[in-house]
Amino acid sequence: MPELPDILLYIRALEPRIVGTRVTAVRLANPFLLRSVDPPLSAIEGRTILGLRRLGKRIVIEAEGELFLVFHLMIAGRFRWKPPRASIPGKVGLLALDFDHGTLVLTEAGSKRQASLYVVRGVEALAQHDPGGLEVMEIDLPTFARALQRENHTLKRALTDPHLFSGIGNAYSDEILHAARMSPFKQTGSIADHEVRRLYDAVRLTLSEWTARLQREAGDQFPEKVTAFREGMAVHGRYRQPCPVCGSPVQRIVYAANEANYCANCQTGGRLLADRSLSRLLKDDWPRTLEELEKKRRT
Repeated sequence: MPELPDILLYIRALEPRIVGTRVTAVRLANPFLLRSVDPPLSAIEGRTILGLRRLGKRIVIEAEGELFLVFHLMIAGRFRWKPPRASIPGKVGLLALDFDHGTLVLTEAGSKRQASLYVVRGVEALAQHDPGGLEVMEIDLPTFARALQRENHTLKRALTDPHLFSGIGNAYSDEILHAARMSPFKQTGSIADHEVRRLYDAVRLTLSEWTARLQREAGDQFPEKVTAFREGMAVHGRYRQPCPVCGSPVQRIVYAANEANYCANCQTGGRLLADRSLSRLLKDDWPRTLEELEKKRRT
């Protein structure tokens, strides 16, 4: 799922292409994408785009008359910039916004259709789509600490809760926790003051560095490879590959539809974390350390 650095990358690429230009037509290829009825999607036609903004992991396109298109790309939704009146791809195409000089196409890979679009009028209606999470690049340490420790959750869950913090998901939370040298399953209720500071610094450093890196790599081109698995990430998507800090194999825990990637040596003192179902299945056979894991693999 595109997260804060990816959303900012899209906004940076879209602003010079569509702000100040008029929508000549809108083409909806998959009705399931549209989750609102009034105002109709056709209301965007003929209107000039005034700006773009981010609401959590949502991209908002603002048109004149306080009309807003609120896109949530979910896991596989992606924007493409194509020549004028470009056709919508048959299997993955969802929507096209036509301009005189180009076409913005929304696609979604895979069989599940999770991406969504809401058409809303007025800033009050737009505010209803804001999950309310704090902007981590704009808050100070005490504000971050209060939000983090409001309830007792794992660090992984707290960082990815859109009602607590804005724009952080599965991928960058892995990278943040690795940079902070902290376990994804450490409880927020047991975190010390110096650890809160370390996590706060890791959040800001990780997100700012990846935002700058992605924008530098894209340059003036429209981003075509927005993905949760980036070359250069420390742990996310790098299961069993060497940690760039210590060289130990990256570990992974799969739970529900998500996963946590971590370095046991850097983040958990060498202790392996186990998901509940696998722990119950293996019981005493579950390896507790990297050494035990390697010994089991050899045998």
